[in-house]
Parts: sequence; C-alpha cells; structure tokens
Amino acid sequence: MTQTLSEQLKETATFIQSKGIKEVEFGLILGSGLGELADEIENPIKIAYEDIPHFPVSTVVGHAGQLVYGELSGRKVLAMQGRFHYYEGYSMQTVVFPVRVMHALGAESMIVTNAAGGVNESFTPGNLMLITDHINFTGNHPLIGTNDENLGPRFPDMSNAYTKAYGEVAKSVASKLAIPLQQGVYMGFSGPTYETPAEIRFARVIGADAVGMSTVAEVIAAAHMGMKVLGISCITNLAAGMQADLNHKEVVETTERVKVEFKTLIKQVLAEL
Repeated sequence: MTQTLSEQLKETATFIQSKGIKEVEFGLILGSGLGELADEIENPIKIAYEDIPHFPVSTVVGHAGQLVYGELSGRKVLAMQGRFHYYEGYSMQTVVFPVRVMHALGAESMIVTNAAGGVNESFTPGNLMLITDHINFTGNHPLIGTNDENLGPRFPDMSNAYTKAYGEVAKSVASKLAIPLQQGVYMGFSGPTYETPAEIRFARVIGADAVGMSTVAEVIAAAHMGMKVLGISCITNLAAGMQADLNHKEVVETTERVKVEFKTLIKQVLAEL
C-alpha cells in the first residue's frame, strides 16, 4: 500500500530524530560550491542521504549529499549539504521533500542559497544577491496533485514568500560587515542547459535579476507550510549573451572566491535573526 506524504514525513522525521537530532530552529539549503558552511557547524551529527528513508540522493558535482545537524552562531540548524534538482529527473514533490522534513522536525525558518547567473547588467560575478521574489519558469510546480491540509492550504499566498524582516536583517548585517549585497528577483528554469541568450533577454524584460535551476520549488513548499525564508544567491557568472561562454567549472571557482564573505554573512545573519 502506498504511504501518504504525511506518513512518509513521519517515518523520515522519526529516523532522523533517532540519530540524536532534536530541536531544529533553522533549515539551511546550501547550493553549488557553498556547502562548506556546514563544515563550521559545531558538535555535528551527519547523516548520508542514502541512509535516510524516502530521501533521494544528490548526483551533482559539488554537492556532498548529507544532512548536518548542530549549532551555528548559537542556533540549532539542520543543513543540507547538496540539494536535489528537477533536472536530475526527480519529481518536484521529491525535490521539496527535505524542506517538508525540516518543517516536520520543528524548523519554522529556512535559509536557502544558490549559485546563479546574473541577468541584471549592474551585477558582477562574485556579487551576493538577496532574493526579494521569484519567477517560477520551470514548467512545473511542487504543489500539483492532492493537497495535504495538515501541511498547508490548497491555494497558498506567495506575496511574502521571502520574509521581508529577514531581508532587512541581511541588508543591515551586510552593511555592517562592508559586504556588497545586491537584491533582486530570481527566475527558476528547469535546466540542465544554461539559458540561451534569447531566454536571458526575455528574463530581463519580465523583471528577473538572476537565473538558476533550483530554489523556487523549495521556497514554494516552505511558503505552503508557513515557514519564514531568507534567500541568498551567489552571482557566479553573467548569463548567456553577456559573457563569452558558460561552464560549471566557473560556477565552482567563483563560489570558491567569495565563500568567506558568504559564510560570514550567513553566520552573522543567523546570530541576529
């Protein structure tokens, strides 16, 4: 007999709790090249995705594929070192399953990060961008199908999917630390190809500042469950048509270059939220 989503979540949460993971204040989703932040978590408990019931396994280079629980800046966090993407062949419901698990473990807030291509012509590679809103251009949606009323409403409001108060804290912290922080709209494509120059021109016209292949589904699931969200993109390259060519190696190299700023910002924001 097929289990319901609620039953799967209960089983997964019980398994994770059995490993010594108790209260979770913040869920962290760490994007390409940004997973090192999880190495700074104190008194860590690590669980490989492959050991967790109902969890998929990350297949992307630069994604470690484990949950890390412990303390960061005095907060109890559960970090995903490596996320799941629609382009890997997972359903949208599978992509957001970890967000639902974080919520089942008590997390009421989530910090989500990603590597993104800059569309806004004032951005430069290495910039960090506070996500103020998103455009779902993946052609799919994680809430399609039967709705579980225990998790959230059939028709969730997305007006404040990115919690404004969290964004204000991030801007204030960045200013104090003298870390330049852009802000803008993130547009999610399905991938795995990078966008075409024509698609980037289209993205700019409809109001996108950055593009990527993640984040949107996870934030929709978080909003569905009433979680507070802070989203930060690392602008790793300029999008198609704005620079010579695009490759994953450059994405990893840029995140490598800015990771100290990135980690400092997230840790200080956590301390102040």
